[in-house]
Amino acid sequence: MSSTPLTANPNVNMRMSLIAKAKMRSTEKAVYNYYNDMGKNKGHCTWGAGILAHRGVCSEEELKRKVSVTSVEIEFERNVAEAERAVKRNVIVELNQAQFDALVSLTFNTGAWGANATYGYLNRGNFAGAASNISSMTKVRVNGKKVLAPGLIKRRAEESAPFRTAPAHRSSSNNQARE
Repeated sequence: MSSTPLTANPNVNMRMSLIAKAKMRSTEKAVYNYYNDMGKNKGHCTWGAGILAHRGVCSEEELKRKVSVTSVEIEFERNVAEAERAVKRNVIVELNQAQFDALVSLTFNTGAWGANATYGYLNRGNFAGAASNISSMTKVRVNGKKVLAPGLIKRRAEESAPFRTAPAHRSSSNNQARE
């Protein structure tokens, strides 16, 4: 009785590079209390380094809630690890380090569900479609309406950039950031 071997996920051993993680961490400014991510009475209740507390605005009680530096750092690392797992679980085509880093950043920001269409483009080999999809993800829902989030324009441009060229397989130079 012969069995067909399962195809291993080519990204299974990848991790977000230290450089990309540090860059994302500097982008996700730490706020040591709860806040509404789109300003006063707008967006979602967030804390720390872009950590979603819940959808919808914070209550007055939540806005007074403080969080520790340690809590912010622990939750940031947990959310990065969760985003890495989601990329590995959902993307079956081989990614280079820059592409993996970009997808982890996107997934950290949108969640796996929010990045699902991008994963689909990639799994069909449509890297240009993935880049276009990422670039279009600059609006958020505020009070039931989609509005442009200016802070996402630069982030999405950076996240989409690694997919604008032909799919590149990992090389030794791409692996240097894994150390």
